[in-house]
Amino acid sequence: MTDAHKEIHFTYINGPDVERLGITDDEILAAVEAGLMAQGKKQAVIEPRMHLTPDPAFRGHFNVLRGYIAPMNLAGVKIVGDYVDNYQRGLPSEMALLNLFDPRTGMPVAIVDATAITEMRTGALTAIGAKYLARKNSKILGHVGARGTAYWNVRLLDRLFDFDEIRVHSRRPESRDAFAAKLSKDLGKEVKAVDSWEACLKGADIQIEASRLEQPTPLFKTEWVKKGNFVVPYGTMSAVELSLTDVMDKMLMDDWGQARAGNLGALRAHVNAGKLSEATLHAELCQVVTGEKPGRERDDETILFWHRGLSLSDIALGHAFLEKAKKLGIGQTLRYA
Repeated sequence: MTDAHKEIHFTYINGPDVERLGITDDEILAAVEAGLMAQGKKQAVIEPRMHLTPDPAFRGHFNVLRGYIAPMNLAGVKIVGDYVDNYQRGLPSEMALLNLFDPRTGMPVAIVDATAITEMRTGALTAIGAKYLARKNSKILGHVGARGTAYWNVRLLDRLFDFDEIRVHSRRPESRDAFAAKLSKDLGKEVKAVDSWEACLKGADIQIEASRLEQPTPLFKTEWVKKGNFVVPYGTMSAVELSLTDVMDKMLMDDWGQARAGNLGALRAHVNAGKLSEATLHAELCQVVTGEKPGRERDDETILFWHRGLSLSDIALGHAFLEKAKKLGIGQTLRYA
């Protein structure tokens, strides 16, 4: 049998398989931090995300993320749809597939339902950012937004900080109430649903903005940021004031290259105005993880972390899913050729 006629198979891990894997909080954090370590050691390739908007009338778009992690021997492409009205159809706002390949041959290795991966890795990046950049004694979390990624933001942050108070807010009361109830049950502590941005964010030590606005609207007021806070704005549409960057001692990103691409993002106006630039950026988070650049050095530093989502985090978590699936005998083997 010649190479041209060898059978080629790949692994398919669907949504129910992902649930059966029972990935733990610590496994999620470890996988995403390993991806950051590879990025920081120049053992990875990351390409800026691309967008596809089929029709503005559909009120949604696709993101395409691409990358390669040498230590994991995987290249990957994730396609994720983001449709704001999907809740009206009983569907998640974000649904995704991750395609993993052998980087040496291009052979498909796996296709993974990446809806959960998208949510988990986003929360993990927020939490790992806080691990290195937030005050260790941060006790109050204010979180705006209740989409899938928001759950993992709060859950993984609380895993690291064990907050005394957690406040959440989103536009729809039924959404924020259900969000707070689920978190309260899963975390074993009270999570308060509040009715305004100010009630949520003002006075908090860690302030997360993961809203879903239809157009840029400055609802997060700079005056609510206390000295020493850790701030993470990452909504697709900006919810912050242009002055936000003026009060920061350090500003970091997951990947500066992503700030140069596209017209979306929480700090797009700040980049366009020159307030966030290669000159004003303190570091990429991976440089802090590897020790190349310092993270938080003093309690009174006010620090901002803008993450746009890394393909490397998707691939790293996909790798963790794949390895655990092999050990547990979960997933399907499908024939490709």
